[in-house]
Amino acid sequence: MMDSPKLTARQQQILDLIQSAIARTGAPPTRAEIAAELGFKSANAAEEHLQALARKGVIELVSGTSRGIRLRSDTLRSINESRIKQYSLPLPTLAQLALPLIGRVAAGSPILAQEHVDQTYYVESGLFQRRPDYLLKVRGMSMRDAGIMDGDLLAVQATKEAKNGQIIVARLGEDVTVKRFRRNKHLIELHAENPDYPTIVVEPGEPFEVEGIAVGLIRNTMLM
Repeated sequence: MMDSPKLTARQQQILDLIQSAIARTGAPPTRAEIAAELGFKSANAAEEHLQALARKGVIELVSGTSRGIRLRSDTLRSINESRIKQYSLPLPTLAQLALPLIGRVAAGSPILAQEHVDQTYYVESGLFQRRPDYLLKVRGMSMRDAGIMDGDLLAVQATKEAKNGQIIVARLGEDVTVKRFRRNKHLIELHAENPDYPTIVVEPGEPFEVEGIAVGLIRNTMLM
C-alpha cells in the first residue's frame, strides 16, 4: 500500500472539516463554508487548499457544483488505519457495520424488507458520527449541488422524524426519493439541489412519509 501523503496542518484541518460535514449532513461543505469556518478572507483561499489536497490524491474535485468534493478510497483507508494505530485498545466505533444496500422499493412495503436488499456491505462505523441503518443507491442528479451524484451510496439512519434543512429519504405514494426537507404550517416542501429539478410540494392529506435522514455519503467504488 502506498504511504499516506504528508499534509500541512491547514490541509489536515480542511480534510477533517470535510469528513465532519459529510458525516453530519451527508454532503461536503462549500468553499464559502470552509472559508467561514477556518477564517479565510475569501473562498478562493479555500479553493487553493482543496486543489493542493486534490494534487496529493487525498480528495477528488467534481466540477460544476459548489459541493463537488469527494474523499478518495485510499484516504478513507488511511483515516481508519491512523485511528486504529492511535489507540492501544480497540474502540466500539471502529467495529464494522453490516449495511444492507437497498434497491428498488415496492409500494407500501417497509424499506428494509428483505426483498429490497440487493447486497450487504461492511464498512467502518467510525466513518459516521451518527450510526446509519442502510445504504441507498442514488439515482439521478437532483441532489447534484449537495455533492450527491448518480450512483453514490447514501448512508441513511432510519427515522420517521426530520428537521428543516436535513437531507431525507422520503416516500411519496409509490416512489422513494432523496431531497432536502422543509416543513411550514401548511405544507411540506422537498427541495432538489439542482435548478433543473422542481420543488416537490406535499399538500395536507397527500401520501408522505419520512423514511430516514442522510448521515453520510460514500462512492460505490470505495466499497469494491
